[in-house]
Amino acid sequence: MTLLALLFLLAVLPAGSARGRHLPKAAISSPVFGPRQVQGVLGGSATVRCFYPPTPVNRHDRKYWCRQQGSRCVTVVSSGFVAPGYQDRISLTDHPEADNFQINISALGPGDAGTFQCGVGVNGRGLSHTVTLTLVEGTTVPEAAELFYVKLRSTWTVSCSFGKDTAEMRRYLCKKEKEGCRNIVDSHQKIDPDFQGRVLLAFEEPPGSFSVTVTQMGWEDTGLYYCGAGEYGKDNNSKELDVFVYEDKNFPQLKTMVTGKTGSSATFECLYDPLKKSSTRIWCKLRKEGGYETIIDNTGYVKYNYEGRVAMFESPENKTVTIILNQLQAKDEGFYWCLSNELKEEQSSTELKVVEGEPALKGQKEVEAPAGSRVDLTCSYPCQYYSYEKYWCRWNSSGCPALPASEQGLPGPAASCNTSSRTVLLSFDPLTEEDEGWYWCGVKRDGAFGETMAVQLRVSAGSDARHSPELLEVDSSPESGAVPPGGAHSDAEVRKGAAPASSDESHGSNTLALVLGPLAGLILIVVTAFAIVKYRQLKRSDLISVGSYRTNISMSDFESVRDFSASSSAKESQETPMGGDEFITTTDTLESAADTTKAKRSSKEDAELAYSSFLVTSDNITRGSSGWDSAVP
Repeated sequence: MTLLALLFLLAVLPAGSARGRHLPKAAISSPVFGPRQVQGVLGGSATVRCFYPPTPVNRHDRKYWCRQQGSRCVTVVSSGFVAPGYQDRISLTDHPEADNFQINISALGPGDAGTFQCGVGVNGRGLSHTVTLTLVEGTTVPEAAELFYVKLRSTWTVSCSFGKDTAEMRRYLCKKEKEGCRNIVDSHQKIDPDFQGRVLLAFEEPPGSFSVTVTQMGWEDTGLYYCGAGEYGKDNNSKELDVFVYEDKNFPQLKTMVTGKTGSSATFECLYDPLKKSSTRIWCKLRKEGGYETIIDNTGYVKYNYEGRVAMFESPENKTVTIILNQLQAKDEGFYWCLSNELKEEQSSTELKVVEGEPALKGQKEVEAPAGSRVDLTCSYPCQYYSYEKYWCRWNSSGCPALPASEQGLPGPAASCNTSSRTVLLSFDPLTEEDEGWYWCGVKRDGAFGETMAVQLRVSAGSDARHSPELLEVDSSPESGAVPPGGAHSDAEVRKGAAPASSDESHGSNTLALVLGPLAGLILIVVTAFAIVKYRQLKRSDLISVGSYRTNISMSDFESVRDFSASSSAKESQETPMGGDEFITTTDTLESAADTTKAKRSSKEDAELAYSSFLVTSDNITRGSSGWDSAVP
């Protein structure tokens, strides 16, 4: 039952769903590749080219061309040998620099047709390819398929031209299968799902010409293809292409997909030949509507909306170009291509996926500070980057040259890594207008670039320039030496602390100050006036003579006259009796004393106050004298 179920599933699976349905590696019996069929004209000539893997052994090993006879393969020509009957009309030429050898046969006769093998080493030992040679009468033969010997995971590029009359027609590339010719890509931007993001059709000159580039070639991409104009099988404008994929263990494996977190960075690798200085290296993004947009190249061009975000680094030692794209956004998802104007097989494509998450490198992304101040750009890294090389560099359109930086936190075992103290600083002291620009903080490991973080530094004109809140944070603790991320220092030390209040809170504080200020001033004036009055009261006591009676009279004495009058009857035996004349004399004397007191006052107000007090006292004395008169016998 299990076997029947499996067979049923295989029967109902769609025929065109996955790349894996094509030839696997095991199905490719030999890495030697050549034409499947060669046609020649009787009396004419034929050329057969066979490719072999580019190893040192294969380049120096024996090459041969033999005729298949049952289970044996009889050598016709090999390195240093020609069979009888083929003298002076057959040759074998090896091209080790191109990893192929070529057999040329002339004066073709009916006996030359048959099944042959081209191979490397010993006949029939596995490194061979079968070729069928047919002969026809006439003067011309159909055009043979163009052969392409392509490395696994590399890029295949083909150019096709069918004349300017086909310039307005549909251009296409299809792969020959049992059901017909499956469309891979066409000029109407119809792309097979198995080739999505890794195939590119581009128009070329002269009109009617175009090229097709396919990256990430796999075992399943081996087969017969046709490029053409119009419709396959209907218009007589097509060309047969025979593609064979082989494995070169020395060919580098590049990532076909890169994943990055929002706000973080992604690293891409491209191949290049450092010996070809004239080649142009371009990094671009495929458009959904077709074609591509160039983002950066090795001539210094950077697309305007990618300034500060993308940089290209060449590594001649491993023949790669590294491209770093940071400040990732969801719209950055897509397919990115490395293109070259010389080495087509070094072109590659990579898919970028952007996922939600927190970047590992953290710091302030925008910093603004006045010229002349001190600025520390900070880059905090997690424990996972403990053993990585850290760096700061200044971005420009040609790259990002490294800058000297200092690292906070003492190195120690990764198990005891303290994330809060892992910071790389880039200091400016003093900051100048020329320092404005983009700066990158990043990590490396074994020369390979890792995550990066971009910081934009803006320089204000003067010390009164507007600062961001982060630059104005102040720490009240004098022993603190911490610098806020992206912090700036003026002549006075600026430290980390609480953020400034909002504009509404500041407005409320100003209103409160306007109310309390005058009130406090008024209270101060009242207290001062009260103190002055008390002081003057103490100074307002003068010596006054009333007849033979001398005493110190002050304001407090005047206020106690009524008490004195009330107790005067108890003191009659101690007081000097007075008559009417004596009272007049006493009045005159008191007026004279008042004049004397008035003359001693430093101001008019004090004299008037003393005189008023005197009149009150005089009135009280007058009332007392009447009591005294009645008491005199």
